[in-house]
Amino acid sequence: MNFHPADMRRQDADIEHERRCRLCAAPIRHTFIDLGMSPPCENFISPDRLGNMETYYPLHVMVCEECFLVQLPEHISPQEIFTEYAYFSSYSTSWVAHAKRYCDHAAARFGLGQDSLVVELASNDGYLLQHFQPLGVPTLGIEPAANVAQAAIAKGVPTRIDFFGVRLARELIAEGKQADLIVGNNVLAQVPDLNDFVAGIALLTKPQGVVTLEFPHVERLIDENQFDTIYHEHFSYFSLTTIDMMAARHGLKVFDVEELPTHGGSLRVYLARADSNYRPSPAVSGLLEREVSGGLKEMTTYTSFADRAHGAKRDLLSFLIAAKNEGKTICGYGAPGKGNTLLNYCAIGTDFLDFTVDRNPYKHGRFTPGMHIPIKPVEAIQEAKPDYILILPWNLKDEIVKQMSHVATWGAKFVVPIPFVKVIDPAEHQP
Repeated sequence: MNFHPADMRRQDADIEHERRCRLCAAPIRHTFIDLGMSPPCENFISPDRLGNMETYYPLHVMVCEECFLVQLPEHISPQEIFTEYAYFSSYSTSWVAHAKRYCDHAAARFGLGQDSLVVELASNDGYLLQHFQPLGVPTLGIEPAANVAQAAIAKGVPTRIDFFGVRLARELIAEGKQADLIVGNNVLAQVPDLNDFVAGIALLTKPQGVVTLEFPHVERLIDENQFDTIYHEHFSYFSLTTIDMMAARHGLKVFDVEELPTHGGSLRVYLARADSNYRPSPAVSGLLEREVSGGLKEMTTYTSFADRAHGAKRDLLSFLIAAKNEGKTICGYGAPGKGNTLLNYCAIGTDFLDFTVDRNPYKHGRFTPGMHIPIKPVEAIQEAKPDYILILPWNLKDEIVKQMSHVATWGAKFVVPIPFVKVIDPAEHQP
């Protein structure tokens, strides 16, 4: 059967027209940014698979004009992404320290003790729940990736290997479990069925229980040009405005919010049942008002974002081309998901980066998806003594520059690609 090109264009238009918001089900028609085709960002390639075909999916991000949820379609299921996962939270020293501070604060603020239960959704390798153990607070981790869940279990952190939603919430309630505190750090973005996930949270929370969710703030993504934080395992990108609407749909309310420096600028929102005793703090209304004044309820704020991302791509490529033309050597630091979006969108391969390094042994000897840059242990930088080190997890730049300050002995400099290229001399850097 033959198709006329005009028929195919009409078919594509119909598909776009039929796309519905995953939160409020309104039709979505507006593009936030189109980063082209990219492979799944955590599909690190083993040497024996280098010659195999990789699957690429669109990174075409849309925004809903009703609830302002920025979102990707579900091209890849969570089962495909998280059955075996390459990200272990404990390899970031600053992130583990952040988790410990949170546990100490939450235990004190909400009076958690031996009769309480803390449940973390997407608990990874126990990086957070381990800090409740010295406080005598019972915990339960829920983590779908068996390989990282086993790392938590080995630490003595009780962990259930499963995906969270209404089904699991009901199973836990049937077992006599309800949570005084539910923690969800950087998981909300990775849930394609938001309504099932949040409905499960509402069920599992005790009448006076608390939920805290941390996620990158879309305001910061836009303001600081963080286009590389977009990848297939992140289905959604949130403002407090959207979170407030989401909570109300499920009988919850936002009663507090904190702005955090993590992951390039995140929010920690505090939720409770709508009929609980918690009352919204001034921080909630203050941030909601700021988002309105900042244009986060106006489509032009979202649809104009792509121009800045295109500029950052040209900026980075211009720097790398000039450096290579001068005979400079360049390697990368880190192999995070955001780095793979950056490398593929900008088409940066081994013609620019000789290799990258990572602290996670799981990635050593493998290659980045798409661009096939070899991943080595951190010590490889000392051996190669490159002129420039491109920091791919730029949100950890201060931690990395401090850890790697010895590269100044041979004159190496760090390059941070976001929001635009910045060169850091470790001999002069002050965090």
